[in-house]
Amino acid sequence: MKLSRAVTTAACGLAALALAAGCSSSGGSAPASSGANQKVDLTFWSWVPNMDRIVAAWNQAHPDIQVTFTKAAGGDAELTKLLTSGKAKTMPDIAQVEYQSLPTMVSNNYLADISKYVDGVRSDYPDGLWNQVTLGTGAVYGVPQDAAPLAFFYRTDLFKKYNLTPPATWAQYQSEAGQLHRANPSVYLGDTATTDGGLFSGLTQQAGAKWWSAKGDSWTVGIDSPASRKVASYWGALVKQGAVDNKTAWTADWSKALDNGTYLSWIAAVWAPGTLASEAADTSGKWAMAALPQWNAGDQVTGSWGGSATSVTADSKHPQQAAQFITWLNHESQGTDLLVTDGSVYPASLAAESGSALAVPSFVSGQSDFYTQAKQYSKEAATATWGPDVNVAYSAFSDAFGAAATNKGDFLAALATVQQKVVADMRTNGFTVSGG
Repeated sequence: MKLSRAVTTAACGLAALALAAGCSSSGGSAPASSGANQKVDLTFWSWVPNMDRIVAAWNQAHPDIQVTFTKAAGGDAELTKLLTSGKAKTMPDIAQVEYQSLPTMVSNNYLADISKYVDGVRSDYPDGLWNQVTLGTGAVYGVPQDAAPLAFFYRTDLFKKYNLTPPATWAQYQSEAGQLHRANPSVYLGDTATTDGGLFSGLTQQAGAKWWSAKGDSWTVGIDSPASRKVASYWGALVKQGAVDNKTAWTADWSKALDNGTYLSWIAAVWAPGTLASEAADTSGKWAMAALPQWNAGDQVTGSWGGSATSVTADSKHPQQAAQFITWLNHESQGTDLLVTDGSVYPASLAAESGSALAVPSFVSGQSDFYTQAKQYSKEAATATWGPDVNVAYSAFSDAFGAAATNKGDFLAALATVQQKVVADMRTNGFTVSGG
């Protein structure tokens, strides 16, 4: 069954990546596994909320394979730490890795090919998500954990107070954001949405951008494309007008604004309830989810922000047991149910989509159709391709767009800077890149 619910990686991408980077496409041969019945201890990095409770359930049921969990920062911070640990050969046995980071990890030989351990789970995942963990090859570099389509999260109490409805189009969002803040200077419809590279890339996907594409051994970088410039111009205008707040995302001030009602909405992925539970704990039950505003009225398309696989690293001495754990976590009903109920994860598993756990709303307790909507948004997610240096792109994005947002500066110049730095990095590392 072919679904378009998540981003896909170009089928030839890994081949081009491997040839240009001078590494094997297998991620290196995994260490020989000890016997399946031998007691082993595994280490695991993840940022899923309440993962410690989920791991505890595994440990209780599997005394011979004990997992020690460490909470990771997530996103770029975790990737940077993994890359550093990879060089030092001190990676954990198991790591949560965002889909866009997999090509970078594979090109550095930091992930193990676990295809012989997870062969039986393939049919439980849509083609798009499975392609994310195989990169178009026969090797398997993880088991898909979640899908992450973008949506519009809003405070139902505050929207009622200010007589607002979720905007159907970006033009409506722009109009309502300006009107709201002019009439009520202490509140904003939302934040800038341009200080996190993952969110911004998802918004450009909705507009039709493809930041990387590969053909044969050659890459094209389309970060500074017309579609991306459209999105950058839109948000740059809102920031310059003061219609949205320009605080940097994931800071203490930003979290406070979510919690105290300074922000009436947040553009995020369907994993947002779990994040809101920690960033805005006092607002439980006050949020609802609606479709992302559209560029054209009547369209039904969104992008993705993140989404992750659980992977076995090349440093693991027990890849078979590690693969057993990630199969339980992301494929077997006990694990996927816990991911939903305790971790607020929208699961990648097709079987889990019809499971009873998805009938229970979490932080958005007043919205009984939350997971029904999430499933629909997943089907509407635009496709995208990921290149071998997403970490470079996101780091350059953070610097360039962070400064542009703070100073209400030139967002188009910031976008051009990101493009230039990514192309330069790829060429420095031996990739053939067309365009500049």
